[in-house]
Amino acid sequence: QVQLVESGGGLVQPGGSLRLSCAASGSIYSFKDMGWYRQAPGKQRELVAAIAIGGRTNYPDSVKGRFTISRDNAKNTLYLQMNSLKLEDTALYYCYVNLGLDSYWGQGTQVTVSS
Repeated sequence: QVQLVESGGGLVQPGGSLRLSCAASGSIYSFKDMGWYRQAPGKQRELVAAIAIGGRTNYPDSVKGRFTISRDNAKNTLYLQMNSLKLEDTALYYCYVNLGLDSYWGQGTQVTVSS
């Protein structure tokens, strides 16, 4: 069983930065891919960053150049560095890990970008 716990969300002004963390308990060394989704009120959940087992990363155009996903194997933690935040980045951010046969999700951490 894998549990994911996100942290690092909060209120930030436009142009600011936040770093989200996703701490995993349980074995995720055989992951296929892991990453971050977000969901804003009234909108569908969308992928914002993913990293595959080989290290390849994937970002949508809306965050490319501003968000960076990384992983600390020793700490079993996934990160999302978010820079140059915009009002439209406001959402609940979830991390996930895909182990192939199973996928696991965290409970989410709120990011609010407001002046």
